[in-house]
Amino acid sequence: MSFFVVVSLLKVVVVFFGMLSLVAGLTFAERRICAWMQDRLGPNRVGPQGILQPAADGLKNFLKEETSPALADTPLFTLAPLIAFVPALLTFAVIPFAAPLPTRWGLIPMVVADLPVGFLYILAIGSLGVYGIVLAGWASNNKYALLGGLRASAQMISYEIALGLSAVAVLLLAGNVTLSQVIAQQQLGAWFVVPLTVAFVIFLISAFAETNRLPFDLPEAEGELIAGYHTEYSAMKFSMFYIAEYSNMVTASALMATLFFGGWDIPLTTWDEGAPSVLKTLATLAAFGAKTFVFLFTFIWVRWTLPRFRYDQLMALGWKVLLPLALLYITIIAGAVWFTRVQLGWAYGPGMAWTLGGLNLVLLVLVVGWLDRGRIVSGSGTVREEAA
Repeated sequence: MSFFVVVSLLKVVVVFFGMLSLVAGLTFAERRICAWMQDRLGPNRVGPQGILQPAADGLKNFLKEETSPALADTPLFTLAPLIAFVPALLTFAVIPFAAPLPTRWGLIPMVVADLPVGFLYILAIGSLGVYGIVLAGWASNNKYALLGGLRASAQMISYEIALGLSAVAVLLLAGNVTLSQVIAQQQLGAWFVVPLTVAFVIFLISAFAETNRLPFDLPEAEGELIAGYHTEYSAMKFSMFYIAEYSNMVTASALMATLFFGGWDIPLTTWDEGAPSVLKTLATLAAFGAKTFVFLFTFIWVRWTLPRFRYDQLMALGWKVLLPLALLYITIIAGAVWFTRVQLGWAYGPGMAWTLGGLNLVLLVLVVGWLDRGRIVSGSGTVREEAA
């Protein structure tokens, strides 16, 4: 029992400080990547190649004056950043980030809490962050902040449903809501991105909306709402919202890597599935980190590439496109899984994975064709002719 307690506390400390360090590095990476995309230098003065810029920004925020509006609800105004910050860190607790580590006292699972309801825990805790945003908007007693909080709540409710429904397809194939078992199931055949391509696309779009990243950052639209729900915040309370946003990005990226890309599984080899060793733990940790970084880079890339949606477009995409599509997709994929398992007697493996992958390719072509309807593929000339 003492070994379990000590190991659990050690994992909590390592994940907590690791997440904060990763968030600090991610702020620097975003500024350098966007500078590279825009053909400029970015931060390069503080430390070698500007590597100490996050430390300088953190020190600046610690030393800045804390302000509070005269008519604000002070207790809730102070509590809101914490409510947004804590769920962002808690959700990472159930994601396995490496193969188990062997020690003289037994195997140590590389996950803070290997809950039997891991994915349900993420959906439950992850949805609590919106309370911090809504409270920040309401407690500020500022009309722009209030509009930002209301937008955030409507947006998260709209896209949380599509995100959860897209993950139901993963649970159908995995037969389990424990994330370590989801990874083990993917090791039997292909990663779930192959048999569940459409579900991955829906999950990816919903993840952008859930993290309030462009093109879905309507709650803090500078041109309309100044800065949205954190208009009245300064110093560290202001920074905590950004820490929460980047922590949500890390968690969403790690979750996509776990659900659809095999988690810590190393591709094109079964070496990592054998007897555990320290080398395998380190190698699988590197593989998981690489997959997560690809999605983090995608978040940054999309932010500096695409313009912001209008609010009516954002809500229409959630309710008129993603939600019906997710419901229809679950029906189709459930029937396909039942047919392959019950009628054909297949267990999950490469044959079943690639068969479902062919079905998903057909569905993806149909969905893209329906969404396009001559607007993009046929070019702007068709649109002008229709308008004329």
